[in-house]
Amino acid sequence: MRQYALGIDLGGTGTKFGLVDEDGQVLRSDSIPTQQYPDIVEYCDVLCAGLKRLVEAEGLTMGDLAGIGCGAPDANFYTGCIEQATNLPWKGVVPLAKLISERMGVKCTVTNDANAAAQGEMIYGSARGMKNFIVITLGTGVGSGIVTDGKLLYGHDGFAGELGHCKVDYSGNGRLCGCGQRGCIEAYASATGVARTAMEIITATTQPTLLRQLPDIDHITSKDVFNAAEQGDLVAKQIFDYTGHLLGMKMADYVHFSSPEAIILFGGLTKSGHWIMDPIREAFEQNLMPLWKGKIPVYVSILKDSDAAILGAASLVW
Repeated sequence: MRQYALGIDLGGTGTKFGLVDEDGQVLRSDSIPTQQYPDIVEYCDVLCAGLKRLVEAEGLTMGDLAGIGCGAPDANFYTGCIEQATNLPWKGVVPLAKLISERMGVKCTVTNDANAAAQGEMIYGSARGMKNFIVITLGTGVGSGIVTDGKLLYGHDGFAGELGHCKVDYSGNGRLCGCGQRGCIEAYASATGVARTAMEIITATTQPTLLRQLPDIDHITSKDVFNAAEQGDLVAKQIFDYTGHLLGMKMADYVHFSSPEAIILFGGLTKSGHWIMDPIREAFEQNLMPLWKGKIPVYVSILKDSDAAILGAASLVW
């Protein structure tokens, strides 16, 4: 009898979820806005109602499910809880696996969202066949999943691999990060970090730029910066150069401690194409020890945004 799994990608902005079969096909998917539900109980009620709809729409029952997997920021694989999340509306310790399992009547396994993406890449994506690699997710924040000898690195407490909170500014005056520290790479290389860089340049200089003509300049997005860059805007290019340099430099540090076969970038910011990837790769190579120069490829995920984390989360079940 064929079995199925539900995969949940819980993000800071939205939550995507899907029904996955044993062959890694996302049969049906849907989404809800995460930030719309500041009450975790209401959120889980709405999420689980959506999960049940997917199962029923495929003509299945809960008995056909092998389980539920969920990737979420600051989630602990060992406890099934989200703990002290920086980009989510719920604070403290949230027993997410328990809340979902109670509503669905099916076991739920939870892990960090970037770890779920890494698992998806290892089974279905750019890291297929690799046993040592790093996935870096560039979304609302900067997440990372580290795979060593074919296994996800969790550390003694389940929270290993917070590469987004390694610092690029040690002055004490760096940008404030959602984690409460200053100077983290997340505050610079996430989609929100790109927007902050754009605002800093626009307010501090008189350089002409298409970004000043946006109808809502206080809510610049990385997509706005990309659109401007595509039209030859020099400020937009400067923003991507600055962002890519910082991230590429930090990625070289990650190689120095883990010696991966490759680094795979995933998330909305990668849609900026060569505008962001060229400075990343340039700074990456410049800052590598000679031992690794030219040997560590930097890939962009080949999986669809909506599928990678869903597949990775679902693979927790298998």
